Amino acid sequence: MFTKILIANRGEIACRVAATARRMGIRTVAVYSEADAGAKHVAVCDEAVLIGPAAAKESYLRAEKLIEVALATGAQAIHPGYGFLSENAEFAKACADKGLVFIGPPASAIDAMGSKSAAKALMEKANVPLVPGYHGDQQDTAFLNAQADAIGYPVLLKASAGGGGKGMRVVEKSADFADALASCKREAINSFGDDKVLVEKYLQRPRHIEIQVFADTHGNCVYLFERDCSVQRRHQKVIEEAPAPGMTAERRQAMGEAAVAAAGAVGYVGAGTVEFIANQDGSFYFMEMNTRLQVEHPVTEMITGTDLVEWQLRVAAGEKLPAQQTDLQINGHAIEARIYAENPEKGFLPSIGKLRYLRTPQSVEFSLGHGTEPAAFRIDSGVREGDTISPFYDPMIAKMIVWGKDRTEALARMRQALAQYRIVGLHTNIAFLSRLMHSDPFSHADLDTGLIERHHDSLFPAVVPPSASVLALAVAGLLLSEQQAGSDPWQSSHGWRMNLPLIRELRFSEEEQQIALSLQYSAGSYQLQIAGVSHTMQIRQSAGNQIQLSLDELTLSGEVIWDGEKVHVFAAGQHTELHYHDPLAHAGDAEAEGGRLTAPMPGKIVAVMTEKGRAVKKGEALLIMEAMKMEHTISAPHDGEIAEILYAVGDQVSEGAQLLAFAQSN
Repeated sequence: MFTKILIANRGEIACRVAATARRMGIRTVAVYSEADAGAKHVAVCDEAVLIGPAAAKESYLRAEKLIEVALATGAQAIHPGYGFLSENAEFAKACADKGLVFIGPPASAIDAMGSKSAAKALMEKANVPLVPGYHGDQQDTAFLNAQADAIGYPVLLKASAGGGGKGMRVVEKSADFADALASCKREAINSFGDDKVLVEKYLQRPRHIEIQVFADTHGNCVYLFERDCSVQRRHQKVIEEAPAPGMTAERRQAMGEAAVAAAGAVGYVGAGTVEFIANQDGSFYFMEMNTRLQVEHPVTEMITGTDLVEWQLRVAAGEKLPAQQTDLQINGHAIEARIYAENPEKGFLPSIGKLRYLRTPQSVEFSLGHGTEPAAFRIDSGVREGDTISPFYDPMIAKMIVWGKDRTEALARMRQALAQYRIVGLHTNIAFLSRLMHSDPFSHADLDTGLIERHHDSLFPAVVPPSASVLALAVAGLLLSEQQAGSDPWQSSHGWRMNLPLIRELRFSEEEQQIALSLQYSAGSYQLQIAGVSHTMQIRQSAGNQIQLSLDELTLSGEVIWDGEKVHVFAAGQHTELHYHDPLAHAGDAEAEGGRLTAPMPGKIVAVMTEKGRAVKKGEALLIMEAMKMEHTISAPHDGEIAEILYAVGDQVSEGAQLLAFAQSN
């Protein structure tokens, strides 16, 4: 077994590998970019080495530097994690050439499965069912358009070297094909350095089911059952669960054996995932093979009682698989939710900023037990409170995994855990995930890759005014924060005045909605008037951010966190963010300048589709930014004329930078 390994990655996967290695008595070496100098993965490893600037291509993607660091620190092997160089055949080969063990499959297997087109050709020879499509080398636009016409719309364009939902576009009709192809190729070249694409029939209401396989160097290969990864947004997974709901034993065996055959066809070694797209009738087709550990591997670990990272280390050291197929059984049900720094209400736009407040669920209480069970709850994370989610890397904050004796119990545990998660400082998808967990289609396992889009209205409900309970907690939080701020008698919680009682007019806002209320101080309580209705409020007790109060005859409790002028109320499983308008804080502020189109986040300009002096219509695409390997289209907010274009293709822009000057039509 190894005595020291280098972890050529960052974030939660680096922390995950370090934890398993420590348990096995293996020392670890972390690598980090300048942006990650204070990162969690640096702290949890035994050693850490700086490898370059923040940009991944100048740090985590520098294969020669990673190998140099491994040799200099005495590491015997390199664990690539997932992403970055984990599926790079040249890196795997370079490790072997320098006498280092690459903890993953051989370079030949990565090569064989690295191209979606080549992999499909290989599977076709092995009689694995394939989705109708074109997987060849001809990349002429007119030729590919003709192939799509022959296949029949809708079709799916996919980057041949891609993964993670990058470089994928659904095309509904022939007229849209050329623009979609150009966009797909731009994203593919930016993400993978290769703009080759394939064209496939886009199946209606398909499920995404993948099989975890594991092989050793002694000729053994097993499948550790399936994961359902159907719930996706922009072709990126949101929720994963194991086993797949509704899977029959016969279908599970057929898919498992097909996955093992696929691995055997390329001489596979280590952890891998064979991904299938499945129709509602049970038929399935090979999609691709990911030649690495997957983000969603914890749900497999939960239901099989295995540590797949330990398996990776043992197999890479030349040992046999710890178990054979007959030893593996499914125990219970597991669900994983990816906690992201993003704004679902704005198209899942990534959110950048500091984790100013972070509290993870402390307890998930349910049944008394069912014998030998895994933990009911687990979090894999690479960040801590105070860390910054930067524009340089994937904005995932954590993976939250729950286990239950069946899907019903696992779902209940996930709902409770999401209700206990507290994050302040940036947008997250926690509220969206909670709505998803409570939705009818997910609750009843009516799953397919279009679930989010199909149920958009229920998953993205119209904004409603904050309840009286939420506003009361916000006001109580304001009063307590003022009381703690100093000894100013005018800030006193009893609000004593010589003659008339103190009445304060308070103003909050949520998004664009303004909320006015009045607060009258009286002995031992307050009169709170909201939307013309008067309520008696009394603060019962407070400890830190926790507040308990009575509102009329109702007892309320919640957590209230102040972040500058924003107040965050966590109560009854909901998170409400309000802006408090201090009447003195912004006296004299000018109105925001109009006619500006600004960058929603840091990124690079990849296309400009207009010109100075051009008249444009509302909604017309003006330019495209690429940020975090995703494209964002900047559109005209109204009819008008382009007064100035301030950036060119290739320019880097910061968040909030003015991109164009725009004159509105009269």
